[in-house]
Amino acid sequence: METLADPESAPDARLWEAIARDDHAAFTALFERHAQAVWNYVYRLTGSWSSAEDVLSTTFMTAWRRRADVVLIRDSALPWLFTVAANLVRNDHRRRSRFLRLVPKLAVADEARDHAEELAERDHTQQRLARVLAAVDRLPASEREAVQLCMVGRMSTADAAQLLGITEVSVRSRLSRARTHLRGMTEESFDE
Repeated sequence: METLADPESAPDARLWEAIARDDHAAFTALFERHAQAVWNYVYRLTGSWSSAEDVLSTTFMTAWRRRADVVLIRDSALPWLFTVAANLVRNDHRRRSRFLRLVPKLAVADEARDHAEELAERDHTQQRLARVLAAVDRLPASEREAVQLCMVGRMSTADAAQLLGITEVSVRSRLSRARTHLRGMTEESFDE
């Protein structure tokens, strides 16, 4: 097995070539290079440190399992990692939604409230983040993808356009429509 001489300074494309040949040092270098950016992206999507940790781990496990199938955008692994992470978050959100719809059918009313629950309910910032993330989830799929990549993931519109297979103007248009929709949805939510 051929390994890279200096994986820390190798570009992502060279790292992926080495990773596809089972080079663990190259994978470690890639993880160290992008783990913080992926964690930050997932945290902004979920608002949860523990979820960000879980999704980060699963994203890189997926990268290792699919190392021969990875398609890089502009020789950067970050767009692909963001896409995997966003899909994992979306799947987890669906799973939790199904679970939360089932809980009221199973739960027994408990009159005594837990102090931790009361503190969580008072956290205005957490509630606002949850409303905004819920509003993002209600956007049409094309707008939601653009928001997750550009606004949440801080990816450039050019990179997002290439990843989505559309023009940069289309990405900007989707972001503009999404901002209008989000403004309306979040204002309604906060007026309640």
